[in-house]
Amino acid sequence: MTDLPPPVAEAFAATNARDLGRFVAAFADDGVIDDWGREFRGHDEIADWSRRESIGVQQTFSVTDVRASEGAEGAEDAEADDDRTGGPRGVVVLADVGGGGFNGPSTFTFRLTPDGAAIERMTITA
Repeated sequence: MTDLPPPVAEAFAATNARDLGRFVAAFADDGVIDDWGREFRGHDEIADWSRRESIGVQQTFSVTDVRASEGAEGAEDAEADDDRTGGPRGVVVLADVGGGGFNGPSTFTFRLTPDGAAIERMTITA
């Protein structure tokens, strides 16, 4: 199992702690959440999405598997190593989701910024 990149670990930890500010800060200023084809861009839209569908419904994540992405949708070229981070720009996370909204297994595909400091895109699928 691959380690969670720091911004991805922070997004999951912030959600579990119900800390909206920390969750949003894990994303780039122009970051995107693609929730089954519905896109939310930028910190304001990401915060609104989380209030309605994640932290606002006490969502929790229990990570069950992590792997470098291999060209998964929403993470084009994310599997390539980046010279500045020495690791993959993309990661696929399988997690059990709990809380007052959706419950069950989900797949989260992340693409990081080139410097690896923030989430550029998070795509949620089954």
